[in-house]
Amino acid sequence: MDRPSPFEAGLTGRCPKCGEGPMFSGVLAIAPRCEMCGTSFDNADVGDGAVVFALFIVGFLAVVLLMLMQVAFGVPWWVHLIVQVPFIFGVSIAILRPLKGLLFALQFHHQAEEARLDD
Repeated sequence: MDRPSPFEAGLTGRCPKCGEGPMFSGVLAIAPRCEMCGTSFDNADVGDGAVVFALFIVGFLAVVLLMLMQVAFGVPWWVHLIVQVPFIFGVSIAILRPLKGLLFALQFHHQAEEARLDD
């Protein structure tokens, strides 16, 4: 059985080994193991990496939206507030799970683990 692409498995939230079982057991919680192939995800630790990438992506998009609205329409500050707050929350929630899945799948694919000292 061929392994799926880590990009495909991560972005769709599927097991990075078999591509069938779900990677997540909750909204952002990675499951302890794959329900289909039984692969353990115990060493899964993407930390805050997905949040950092989401912060940069959403921040960039929010600034672009702000500039476009201001240059094109010259709207007052309260219109920016009404548009930007839902935009920032919505895009953040939409991209956080795929980013976390992608980072975990790449970590699994490259067999990345926490650093250890030799005894």
